[in-house]
Amino acid sequence: MGAGVGVRAASGMPGGPVVELGCQVWFGGRTWRVAALADGQVRLVAEDGAVAAVLLSLLFADAGCEILDAPGVPRVPPLGLLESLPEAVRERALVWERHVREVETGWPGGFGAVAPARAEYDPQARTLAQREEAKAAELSAAGMPTSVVTVRRMRACYHREGVWGLVDHRATRPRAALGRADERVVAALREVLEAGRERSSGTLGRLRVYTERLLDEQYGDGVVPLPSSATFNRLVHAIADGRGLLGSARQRRWRSARPAPPFVPTTVMAPGELVMMDSTVLDAFVVLDDGVVERPELTIALDVATRTICAAVLRAKGTRSVDAAQLLAQMTVPAPMRPGWAEALAMEHSVVPYERLMSVDARLEGAAARPVITPQTIVVDQGNVFVSSSFVAACESLGISVQPTPPGNGPAKGHVERTFSSINTLFVQHVAAYTGSHTGERGKDAAGEAVWTLTQLAEMFQEWIICGWQEREHDGLRHPMMPRRALSPNEMWATLVAVCGYVPVPLGREDYIELMPVKRQKINDYGIRIDYRTYDHKVLNPYRGERSPAADGLWEIHYNPHAPGQVWVRLPKFDQPRGYGWEAVPWIHHSLVSAPFTDFTWQHIKRTVARRADRAQHGHDLALALRELLDTAPAWRRSSPPAPAPPQPMVRCGGSCTASSRRRKPMSRCFRSLAMRCVRLDDLSCGGWRDGSAVLSGVR
Repeated sequence: MGAGVGVRAASGMPGGPVVELGCQVWFGGRTWRVAALADGQVRLVAEDGAVAAVLLSLLFADAGCEILDAPGVPRVPPLGLLESLPEAVRERALVWERHVREVETGWPGGFGAVAPARAEYDPQARTLAQREEAKAAELSAAGMPTSVVTVRRMRACYHREGVWGLVDHRATRPRAALGRADERVVAALREVLEAGRERSSGTLGRLRVYTERLLDEQYGDGVVPLPSSATFNRLVHAIADGRGLLGSARQRRWRSARPAPPFVPTTVMAPGELVMMDSTVLDAFVVLDDGVVERPELTIALDVATRTICAAVLRAKGTRSVDAAQLLAQMTVPAPMRPGWAEALAMEHSVVPYERLMSVDARLEGAAARPVITPQTIVVDQGNVFVSSSFVAACESLGISVQPTPPGNGPAKGHVERTFSSINTLFVQHVAAYTGSHTGERGKDAAGEAVWTLTQLAEMFQEWIICGWQEREHDGLRHPMMPRRALSPNEMWATLVAVCGYVPVPLGREDYIELMPVKRQKINDYGIRIDYRTYDHKVLNPYRGERSPAADGLWEIHYNPHAPGQVWVRLPKFDQPRGYGWEAVPWIHHSLVSAPFTDFTWQHIKRTVARRADRAQHGHDLALALRELLDTAPAWRRSSPPAPAPPQPMVRCGGSCTASSRRRKPMSRCFRSLAMRCVRLDDLSCGGWRDGSAVLSGVR
């Protein structure tokens, strides 16, 4: 018996190859003949006399199994290809299917029809050849000239390929994407497009000129003619569309920098498992301490698992490794509540598991509603700031691995790049002196609208992170058990903490100080002098003029460039386990200059005040000039809260906790209030700031 295929399908028997006695089967890398079938097993006999008993389920599950007696016929017609055909072609194939079935079975729908077969197609009264002749005559009479040979050919195609064999394959011929274009022109155009990835954008006319020039260089002048302009433009789009060879220069660079597909998504399941750092110039002008108006630079650290902005530093252009190390210090210590912040911004009123965390670390008392995340891996770009020895050493000391991205590869840190775009639309565009994302969106005098100082904008941004970002639902954050629900970063952090089963202990005060910039120098009778700032305290008395235990005899001093009002000195403490401790030493003129300032402001004062006396007197003159600069600012600048201090001690935010304060509604009111503070300044000119007007005194 042979393996019936097409005829059996038309006669109601199972279609496709059939395993039966005597058929040959390819299995296990050799040819077998079926000798017996019983109880779900098949007994196979090889040509060399070997015998094997195999379960039918195992035989059919083998990907290499093939019935050699039957042609390779697909069991299921390519329905997807049929749907892609033109309607007229598809209908013609279906009509032929009904004709073939009627010739073979007597009924257009095959076996099972209720109505009796027509006399000329009755299998009981007419032979197959007579039925084929009748069908050819019927179709010819209906206006579709058809011969008996055509009917037989259609039957054979139907047996071999099913409905797909009845399709007019002139409609299925693959069409060349580039038509009949000259291959030499296509090759030259591809070369020109690839060479222009890094160049400024041009017109299609420029592409035509460059392509013609390249063809003349390769084959001689006029040997290979270019098609007409319309045909050439269609050819350009056929080659370049979808490949990133056209569009803006920024889009082309982005396309060329991304890795080759297929893309593997980054999957992180624990807070801190992957943190991305990057810097960008903010699309808003601020007033620096010296009165210069410019756009500041924002550096953030983003936790990929929770989308939490772990830390952020806003400073004048030129992020340094000091700022990158300070990000580490910020993200690993609790964020303190700032003066003037609403009680709803406190951690105890958020969805963060505050009581549970308090049992682990008491320093969270009075902290703001920002999770404390200890990073395990930090992804950075190739900037000198992030690959500097000081930043890498700080990461190594904390057990953090640094993973640099390939040069110019923005998609490798796409999460933080997208976050910058969100910050621009959710926060920056509501700030006075917003510049827009490019010059086409910039107002007539955006710099003239600048009224916020760098310190004030940084304070507002820190407040917005808590009330506007951490409590906002993100479409990319989904609950593991309820994937249809979008979560906020704080909710995602609380969820993952419960799943992971641990909470990293935040960075301690000593580790925080270790991340600050360091200087090594002597402790003199007058104390410690750094950049004409003298620091002194009675705790230094036993060590004045003494050599330190270090080999160079100098003392280790750490300072915060964003709050240089004090320094920390590592002094011997034999009552402590490490044998040393940190002592805070204040600036001797801190009572003279009570307003907060940064090292940037101090450097400006140094450039404007000439030295006319010794170092001590010059330091006093600089302090007076600094006080005068800060005091001449309007009242709204003098009321700026100070820069954040080291994490210990913290001041608990006053007020009582109510049930309603734990909901998200109070946080939303804080966000709206913050947005109004930003927007209220949009109509004010910079003149009001320059003449010392106190019109803004009630804003903050």
